[in-house]
Amino acid sequence: MENPSGPVQLSQPVRFSDTLPEAADVVVIGGGVIGVFSALYMARPGLRVVVCEKGRIACEQSSRNWGWIRQHGRDRAELPIMMEATRLWEEADKDLGGKAGFKREGVCYLASSEAKLKSRENWLEIARDHQLDTRMLSKGEVDELIDRAGANGSAHEWIGGSYTASDARAEPWQAIPALAELAQSEGVTVIEHCAARLLDIEGGAIKAVITEQGTIRCEQVVLAAGAWSGVFAKRHGVNIPQLSVRSTVCQTAPMPEVFSGNAADEQLAFRRRNDGGYSLAGGANHDLYIGPDAFRHFFKYLPVAAEHLKDTSFKFSAPKGFPDSWTLKRNWQGDEETPFERMRVLNPEPKKGQVETIRENFAKRFPHLGKPEIKHAWAGMIDTMPDVVPIVDRVPDLPGMIIATGMSGHGFGIGPGFGKIIAAIAQNKPTGHDMTRFRFSRFTDGSKIEPGPSI
Repeated sequence: MENPSGPVQLSQPVRFSDTLPEAADVVVIGGGVIGVFSALYMARPGLRVVVCEKGRIACEQSSRNWGWIRQHGRDRAELPIMMEATRLWEEADKDLGGKAGFKREGVCYLASSEAKLKSRENWLEIARDHQLDTRMLSKGEVDELIDRAGANGSAHEWIGGSYTASDARAEPWQAIPALAELAQSEGVTVIEHCAARLLDIEGGAIKAVITEQGTIRCEQVVLAAGAWSGVFAKRHGVNIPQLSVRSTVCQTAPMPEVFSGNAADEQLAFRRRNDGGYSLAGGANHDLYIGPDAFRHFFKYLPVAAEHLKDTSFKFSAPKGFPDSWTLKRNWQGDEETPFERMRVLNPEPKKGQVETIRENFAKRFPHLGKPEIKHAWAGMIDTMPDVVPIVDRVPDLPGMIIATGMSGHGFGIGPGFGKIIAAIAQNKPTGHDMTRFRFSRFTDGSKIEPGPSI
């Protein structure tokens, strides 16, 4: 059954069907939040931009995420970009007439133990360095912020937390298609059901992008294909240590408001929705499918694996056609069907049993409300890197390719910030930010892998 307030589906009619041009200044591969924002910001100074999306705009993780626009808890290098992104989201929502559903309702990280409360407090130094409005909350202040009236006898208590009031939320499945319409109105060519198959490369320079609908001459490409970026890049001899993990989310029916913003503890994350319900998830829990790339990048992921092992469930085989499945075709020519056409939308099943666990965890925290009614549940594949921060950089050996991937679950919120940066890179202009942390070469230049914070 179609869900109008959840992930964008392939069953939805093609909404963007511009004519494939013969040439462009930049071709963006991937119609998610990063691709659409970068296209918009490249078009505004006059670049001719084409967005090629194999399925539907925002049909994968860009419409499957939690909808958080979060400065709170970010990696130190990400935070300045995220602070700008929050402002840009507010501007974009005004341009869209409120269609993104942007609301500054805050993010609260809750703690159920002294150890977790201490870890929340450790991040305050980064917040203070950037004059962010994050503060610690006592148990009483948490109870004032999150309405638990009638929750006497709760099976779960929070002893405190940390809170950033200036953080925000939005509705992903409506925000990104609306942004694509805005970009289209400002001159961006947007084409759904148009997989990029291959780059035409001569002497280390990009000459064109070969798509299933035809060839576009260009000298620059932005690879923002989410979980598929590593597959496309490797076909061209560009190796990035990207993996993807599955995360399950569900939507409740309208229910009484307990908090108007976003909150998470060790086992439950919840966000108030504009339709009167909540988006719920199992905190940082995720599933990793074991495949060829997981083995190939094993040692690079050891530092982050050691830190987040308790949050990860391992699956020994990805479903057929997934980015790291054992039988995935990894070499093809420009006139052949590609893995991207065989799987237009990466649509993993929600984790069996997790939705009920989420319902139970919600009821433990809000016993007066009981188990919420679930209208819809879905899952998404989150593209990640060994240090839990993305690559946003030109490829040294193929400088016409700008890679923007591995957003590690942070992409929706930070999308406009990196979109601005990508537009600057494409024009060979200063980005306005220190991009050292996001450089392409950090996994091959002998640098120590330093995992950033996760939710």
